[in-house]
Amino acid sequence: MYPSGAGSRSQRFRLPAPACAPSTAVRQPSEGRISAVLRSGYSLPIGEGSMRKKIAPTWDSTKEPTEIALRACLIAKDAAFNAQDYIATRSQMALIAVQQCEKELDQIERQIDESMPAAITEVTEPEARELLGCMKFTIDLERVGDLMWSVARRIQNLPSPLNAKEASYLTSMAETLQEMLTRVHQGFLSRDLELAESVLRMDSKINDACHAVFSNYLEKGAGRRSYEVTHLLFMAQAFERAGDHTKNLAEELVHLVGGHSVRHVKKTRAGILRARRQR
Repeated sequence: MYPSGAGSRSQRFRLPAPACAPSTAVRQPSEGRISAVLRSGYSLPIGEGSMRKKIAPTWDSTKEPTEIALRACLIAKDAAFNAQDYIATRSQMALIAVQQCEKELDQIERQIDESMPAAITEVTEPEARELLGCMKFTIDLERVGDLMWSVARRIQNLPSPLNAKEASYLTSMAETLQEMLTRVHQGFLSRDLELAESVLRMDSKINDACHAVFSNYLEKGAGRRSYEVTHLLFMAQAFERAGDHTKNLAEELVHLVGGHSVRHVKKTRAGILRARRQR
C-alpha cells in the first residue's frame, strides 16, 4: 500500500515497478521519474500532433503482452495516487506526473492495439484468450488514465481550492481506486479469484461516495460555491467511472481464470465460486 501523504515531497511520486515485481513501488520526484514506456522501448509523442512511429513488435508468446498489461496497472495506480496528491496539495509535480501517466497509458494501449491482429492469428485458443484479456486490460486502464487527467485538469482550472470537506470526498475515492488497482494487479499476477471478487465488492464503495457527493451538493444546493461544486460533481463522476473500468478488469480476470464471463450478470459470491470450481 502507499499511504497518502507519507514521506517528504521528494518521495511522493512513484516510479512504476516492473510488472513481475511486488506492487510496492518506490516513490520518486516526477523530474527523475523514468517513463515505464520508454524503459520498455516504446516511443512517447514528441510534440502535439506528432509521434515517433515504431514497428509493432512480434510476440513469441503471451508473456510480453501480459507484462505490459501488468505494468499498465501500476501506471494507472500511479495516476490515481498523483491525482489524489494534486487534489490535496495542488503541486505542479503531481500535475505533471498525472499527465505523464496518461501519456504512457495511451501509448501502451496503442501499441497493444497495433500488435494484436498479427499476434492473435498465430496462437492457440488459450493463448488467444490471454492476448484478448491483455488488450481489454489496456483499454480499460487507458480510460482510467484519461479520467485521472480530467480530474487533474479540473482542479487546475478552479479559481480557488476545494475546501477540506469537498476534497475529502475525492481523496477517499482516489484511495479506494488505488486499492482496487493494487488488487487487480496482484490478482492478474497470481490469477487469484478471491482478489477479483474483492475488487467487485469495492466498486460499491466508490459508487456510494459519488452518490453522497450528489446528495449533499446537488439536492441540497451549492450556495455561493456553485462553480466549484459543479466541478466537484464532475470529478466525483470521473472517479466513479474509473471504478467501473477497474471493476471491468476484475471481471476480465474472472474470465481468464474461470473460463467464462461474469459481465452483465449479478455479481455474487456464488458466481465467483462457480468460476473457481470450473477452473
